[in-house]
Amino acid sequence: MRFEAADGGRLLLRQGRRPVLLGRVDGPDEGLLLHRLPGYRSPLPPVRADLARSNANMPHQYTRWLEDSPHGPLHDARWLLAPRRVFPPYVWTGDFMRGWPGCHLDWCAGGWQGVVPLRPLSAPDAPRVKAYRRRAREGTLAPVLLWFVTPLDGWLILDGHDRAVAALAEGSDPECVVLARAVDDGVWRRQLRTLTDEHERRTAEPARRPGTEALRHRLAQGLGTALADLPYEAARTVAWPLPGGPAAWDDLAARAMFECPRD
Repeated sequence: MRFEAADGGRLLLRQGRRPVLLGRVDGPDEGLLLHRLPGYRSPLPPVRADLARSNANMPHQYTRWLEDSPHGPLHDARWLLAPRRVFPPYVWTGDFMRGWPGCHLDWCAGGWQGVVPLRPLSAPDAPRVKAYRRRAREGTLAPVLLWFVTPLDGWLILDGHDRAVAALAEGSDPECVVLARAVDDGVWRRQLRTLTDEHERRTAEPARRPGTEALRHRLAQGLGTALADLPYEAARTVAWPLPGGPAAWDDLAARAMFECPRD
């Protein structure tokens, strides 16, 4: 599963050989037009109820499944996988793309930060969702797996579409596990050296004025926090060149629009 890109702001998400999402930039700083196609497959197996109730380390379990899956987005890189329970309120309301298959990610406010499903959402009263709603009330609903994608400035749902609908129907944001590519070792190590050198330069002069030692202490604390966070910063999502370039993307888009003319 990987992103491919072509000139003109064209973007394609492919799972194996199957295209599952088309995107194109909608004018400078206006947003991104997306069209999703059928056939997406979750990289995780079904999460059994007994596993969700067992207080298992779900990020660890999801990591193992992603490493073994032929349908996931992992490639040779450093990756982060961490639980997340709290989102800004707009993420799961106005910026949760419930419509299918097309949607528009609005960048006019300086960013987007929402959630895009990769398959049609079930109704809140669908049998499977109703079963998940019971688990949500019990506090045993397995987390939704999200992938942070920098070209979208938001998240794709990789697994847990019905669980997300269930949690929202019960009045709470879904508990999530978020996957993101981490910065390469060489990148954060260069940043570490730069920050360390700057700190040493700023603290090289001897203390001459009252309060200088307190200032140095605060600078050292700030440096320690910054250095500790460096290896865990998210990096840009990798996109490979689209074989066939813009013409190949336009052909796929034309066929998709023919199948969904009102999109």
